[in-house]
Amino acid sequence: MPPAPLETAPLQPVSTAVPDKVPDTAAAVAAGSGSTFYWPMRLLPASKRAAMFAIYAFCRRIDDIADEPGDPAAKRAALDVWRRDIRDLYAGGAPADPLTAALKGAIDRYGLPRAELEALIDGMAMDVAAEAEGCRDGGGPGGMRAPDLDTLRLYCRRVAGAVGMLAIRVFDRADPATERFALALGEALQLTNILRDLAEDAEMGRLYLPRELLQAAGITADLAAARPDEVLAHPALPRACEALAELAEARFAEARAALDGRARGSLWAATAMMVLYHRMLRRLRAAGWRDLTLRSRVGRRESAWVAVRCMFGLPPAA
Repeated sequence: MPPAPLETAPLQPVSTAVPDKVPDTAAAVAAGSGSTFYWPMRLLPASKRAAMFAIYAFCRRIDDIADEPGDPAAKRAALDVWRRDIRDLYAGGAPADPLTAALKGAIDRYGLPRAELEALIDGMAMDVAAEAEGCRDGGGPGGMRAPDLDTLRLYCRRVAGAVGMLAIRVFDRADPATERFALALGEALQLTNILRDLAEDAEMGRLYLPRELLQAAGITADLAAARPDEVLAHPALPRACEALAELAEARFAEARAALDGRARGSLWAATAMMVLYHRMLRRLRAAGWRDLTLRSRVGRRESAWVAVRCMFGLPPAA
């Protein structure tokens, strides 16, 4: 299929169903979030940029459903509405709002798999299910607390691997090696997010550090009953964080190996993300997990510089 001409029309506005909280355009969702993803997406050709901003805005929308305060049953119902909307898009139904219209354009243009969009919803549903379980047990609102490694990897596959599997289709590189790259990089990025957001997640009653790594570090209390902030205050926490950082490093290495000897070409935006997130992980490790309230960030200027260099085939050192 020949490459499509660049589009100049602006992105359609995202639905304003939540007044004063939803930005005017899918691009504004990414720009306003301060996301590390913004510049690698912003520098894409217009049609690909529109598709990636639509995917990102969809992710933010369903993530907000899972994260904002509310009744777990209402959250499940809201996620089910999105399941219905996605199903309807693939069945030929008319988009329900500007965001689903943008998603429909990306689906039609790049052949985005329905299963990956549904996997993202499934990932958010894991948080909601854990929150509901905590409420039933009298632990109060929250979410996942010290899942086992298998559960954590499933979660990463759904909330991050699915994004990678969608993105490589927008980048026109959906071959087996690139799928391995996407899944490895997705898990590496999500593990890095977990390590960056420990304190923020704890405020929502969540603790994504896997119980096997906590127990191996000597944190052997009843993790299901312990409050996340109590676990984070344990003197052995840095050992658990380092162990998870090692897992993230291994997944970054797998992602790089999947591209070894292959022209990166249209994957430059994903390569930029790999570089930026690996820098973030290295900074987290250098800080030594001493003050979890100080989140490691990659500045916009640095993000833009890395994205431009990768775009021109000059990736900076990871």
